[in-house]
Amino acid sequence: MIWYPYQQMKTMKAPYHIINAEGVYLYTQEQKLIDSVSSWWSVIHGYKHPELNQAIQTQLEKFAHVMLGGLSHETAQKLSDKLQDWLPGDLDYCFFSDSGSVAVEVALKMALQYYMNRGENQRTMVLALEHAYHGDTFKTMEVGDDEDYHFVLHAYGASQNVVHIPTEIDALEKAFERYHSKLNCFLVEPLLQGAGGMRMYDVTFLKRARELCDQYGVLLIFDEVATGFGRTGNRFVADLVLPDILVLGKALTGGYIGHAVTVANHRVYEGFYDDNPAHALMHGPTFMGNALACSVALKSIELFETRDYMSKIKKIEQITRREMQGFCHPEVKEVRIMGACICVEVYEPDAIRGYQQFAYEHGVFSRPFLNYLYAMVPYVIEEKELVQVLQTMKDWFARK
Repeated sequence: MIWYPYQQMKTMKAPYHIINAEGVYLYTQEQKLIDSVSSWWSVIHGYKHPELNQAIQTQLEKFAHVMLGGLSHETAQKLSDKLQDWLPGDLDYCFFSDSGSVAVEVALKMALQYYMNRGENQRTMVLALEHAYHGDTFKTMEVGDDEDYHFVLHAYGASQNVVHIPTEIDALEKAFERYHSKLNCFLVEPLLQGAGGMRMYDVTFLKRARELCDQYGVLLIFDEVATGFGRTGNRFVADLVLPDILVLGKALTGGYIGHAVTVANHRVYEGFYDDNPAHALMHGPTFMGNALACSVALKSIELFETRDYMSKIKKIEQITRREMQGFCHPEVKEVRIMGACICVEVYEPDAIRGYQQFAYEHGVFSRPFLNYLYAMVPYVIEEKELVQVLQTMKDWFARK
């Protein structure tokens, strides 16, 4: 029996059973659905993309996977080289893993050990954001601020090594003033906090964070698992403000295979490059650098570049703003739009209870949570399909 995620198994509604998928559509036996959430924000090219399919098939004729411990292969090397060339600044060193959560764990481990290697053993603290979400593994739960995981606080007590602040420059400056000598990193989802409620904030906060990290010698980590590859309207937020460590996942493989990468700059890498074996990064996910994942990631990046996806994302944002202009309802607290993301926040969860089934009946797959009704559509969506997604949202409130 499948144990489903984020569900109380005893009371959960039966999931929709998918029998096929193509383009932006999911197919059940009875219905054709626009996937408005891109399978947790990853399927940017849509389903069953012929060039992505072919990339996997070509690699599969050689081999599906070999470990990177003592072995290497061309596809992993090509992806590492491509990311080194493609990413901003000196983000050159790629450590592969099998999921975004693990990739954030690697980033946190890098930051802590970087200072341990330097003998700065007092730098054990992490600065993070309120409403942060960085994954479901234990350290990412610790640095996150998701109410679903507060059972950990009840079990273990509040962490003495994590400080959470709001996205306010005054709070940022006070945190650095108080804790700077103990901090090893500041970890953020830049510009857009996903599972924490699609919260959006201004780049000036990140620019000030970069200045303070430089001033006090703290590493800046961007978790762009959700925000990378154009979701915020920027190719990467790292193009605007350069972090020391960048974490990518989800859309890295176009949503085909779970894979992620933690990319470090020269400063971080050189903190491990030593004759002392104890200074090595002792981490090694079994499926890191998986050949099928690397091959489809390379093709995904090629499509992103050659098909001018940034223009597609800009158009998605323009259409979304046009369609949602003037929309309001007594139950709606705020409508937020950034790049290829829209969030309708309501005052009470009951206001969107039943929306998923309503959307299903109107040809849209949606997965609202808490007070948030949102869409993060595939970038290949056509205007009429996007309008259908947005109209379904508005129709839900119009019916009341």
